[in-house]
Amino acid sequence: MNGFDLPRRLTAEALGTGLLVATVVGSGIMADRLTDDTALALLGNTLPTGAILVVLITILGPISGAHFNPAVSLVFAMKRDIDWNAALLYIIAQIVGGVAGTVAAHLMFGLPLIEASLTARTGAAQWFAEAVAAFGLVATILAGIRFSSSSVPWLVGLYITAAYWFTASTSFANPAVAIARSLTNTFSGIRPIDLPGFIVAEILGAIVGCLLMTWLLRKQPEAEARRSGKVRA
Repeated sequence: MNGFDLPRRLTAEALGTGLLVATVVGSGIMADRLTDDTALALLGNTLPTGAILVVLITILGPISGAHFNPAVSLVFAMKRDIDWNAALLYIIAQIVGGVAGTVAAHLMFGLPLIEASLTARTGAAQWFAEAVAAFGLVATILAGIRFSSSSVPWLVGLYITAAYWFTASTSFANPAVAIARSLTNTFSGIRPIDLPGFIVAEILGAIVGCLLMTWLLRKQPEAEARRSGKVRA
């Protein structure tokens, strides 16, 4: 991929996911310490997350594709843009990097390295919200690549910023991030017992997004386009 060997691509995936999680968890801790207003704390958690995604995708995208998300790696494997063995290694790197990101955030704020979350996030509404969040993320990525690849960092950053607020789950949309967030008993945490529902919903949403967008974005054959009058002979 773009001249970068697999070890460097895996390192980029681990590093990017780690910095993403450190931002999510760290900004959540900071926001919670600075205000008792939950809405303001969520805003303080949202803006840094959207911003860091723009940065990380811009600087690491040319190396690994900047998936930072097992659901995204699954989608690219389905589309044969990455082989399945590499996708599996990407997912492992993302999970390891995500856990390291939680540890880094805890170290910065003087907390235990790992602390299981007690924050309940479960139920059909939350699961559906996660499916919608992952669906929208995949749609944003695939359409962005198709029509304006240079804008993808901004599109993803802006989408996640918005999805924090319009989804009931605050848009995890990422199994590796969900796993990492189960290891912090802070503002951004999720109980480990609630992980399976979130992860299944995220993967299903991503798959539906991939299938729909693959059909929607497929280039129309020239002969068919002529018949429909969209191309002049």
